[in-house]
Amino acid sequence: MFIKTFGSAVYGVEAITITIEVNWTSQGKDYCIVGLPDSAIKESMQRVESAIKSIGYGMPRTRIVVNLAPADLKKSGTAFDLPIALGVLCASEQIGSSHIFNEYIMMGELSLDGELRSIRGALPIAVQARKEGFKGLILPETNAREAAMVKGFPVYGMRNLKEVIQFISKEGIGIDPVKIDLENEFYKSQEKFESDFAEVKGQENIKRALEIAASGGHNVILIGPPGAGKTMLAKRLPSILPPLTLEEALESTKIHSVAGKLPEHASLINKRPFRSPHHTISDVALVGGGSNPQPGEISLAHHGVLFLDELPEFKRTVLEVMRQPIEERKVTISRARIAIDFPTSFMLVASMNPCPCGFYNHPEKKCTCPPGSVSKYLNRISGPLLDRIDLHVEVTPVAFTQLTSMQSAEPSQVIRQRVIEARKIQAERYAEMNGVYANAQMSAKELRKICQLDDNSQQLLKKAMERLNLSARAYDRILKVARTIADLASSEQIKTEHIAEAIHYRNLDREGWGG
Repeated sequence: MFIKTFGSAVYGVEAITITIEVNWTSQGKDYCIVGLPDSAIKESMQRVESAIKSIGYGMPRTRIVVNLAPADLKKSGTAFDLPIALGVLCASEQIGSSHIFNEYIMMGELSLDGELRSIRGALPIAVQARKEGFKGLILPETNAREAAMVKGFPVYGMRNLKEVIQFISKEGIGIDPVKIDLENEFYKSQEKFESDFAEVKGQENIKRALEIAASGGHNVILIGPPGAGKTMLAKRLPSILPPLTLEEALESTKIHSVAGKLPEHASLINKRPFRSPHHTISDVALVGGGSNPQPGEISLAHHGVLFLDELPEFKRTVLEVMRQPIEERKVTISRARIAIDFPTSFMLVASMNPCPCGFYNHPEKKCTCPPGSVSKYLNRISGPLLDRIDLHVEVTPVAFTQLTSMQSAEPSQVIRQRVIEARKIQAERYAEMNGVYANAQMSAKELRKICQLDDNSQQLLKKAMERLNLSARAYDRILKVARTIADLASSEQIKTEHIAEAIHYRNLDREGWGG
């Protein structure tokens, strides 16, 4: 007997519907899976056989051919166990044939006792199933809440193979889909943060720089001695970023789901991601890749923050592969049979010591590095990468009087409100520009139109360019930062003081820093 079931394969952050064709014949005794399966799928027949026997059914001792169509696409993973098992049971007439196979996408990994284990990519699978007009989605209970975020699409979470068979025999009657309280799951938890800027003593200039970075989506690097608070400040940046929109949350959740990074029973990424990879990371782990391309850290930080602590300690090849994704806000992973795009719209926040010993330019401690080692240390970061970082901020140690002060600092919620107001101005400005929502994302054409300067500001910027020997890209960055500073001040025009402050945040350029 011949039967069809439907599953789904995830490529990048999108899903493609896969037809699982099972043919049972009386001749022969072997099992065969075709359609470019990987090793995990080829081994599925052993899991399927054990699961079927554990719930009281029998594995046919005849020839079974399983085809995963379209046959020219590489299939991987263990999520096809469930549709294969159901196809085998139906083809061997152990369960009744039903139209339900044509109406539902079914996915799940089977354990040897028939339990259903979680899969990757439940959200993109649900999105694609709804788009193609399927009636619902059947998958492991641990993934049900995530997939149920797709509005108006029934999702059924099952604990084991036996429950799925009961669902099919009853044709779904009397079984309710998973329901999610979107307000409770998403909106209410956006205001809760473990860290707050109110806990930070002093460093008002650094807080100001991070406020500007958050308001315009700018990249920022913090440079200063050990213990000055670079990492502490960077980790508090998400608390002042504007809340995720539902659309942004769904995009981020799809990426984390595909990568298998969603916590168990989680439904949605409700806060902006903060990724902080160790400096020993490889270039593939950072940008994504592998034989079956998976998103890297820069994609996991989509709509959030990528924090690179101790930037010069990262391998140069790792840092250089970020240059194009920072500009284009996407990375293309190409393989022989497929090319996959992963989104990479993130804020880059980096920190570093000014020299190997860490005390160059320190107000009290003396640098012990030999001559030439400071410039050699800074040269670990290429000029093109440094140009792509909008704000270069020098962090100095906090004085003892500030550290022991009982005066409370400005809380994150107050700063965040200013950031939200600035982002609203930018949202109106770029309403008709597709994919642009912050000043940092302006193209060169938009920059000339939006960031027009008066004569005084133009002269000030000219002198700064000549004195600091800045590149044309740095010129664009200064204009973008000045536009953000003006937005924070609710000013329609970029004024001289806005340009002056923006230039101040380029004082760590290699030619100007420490001079």
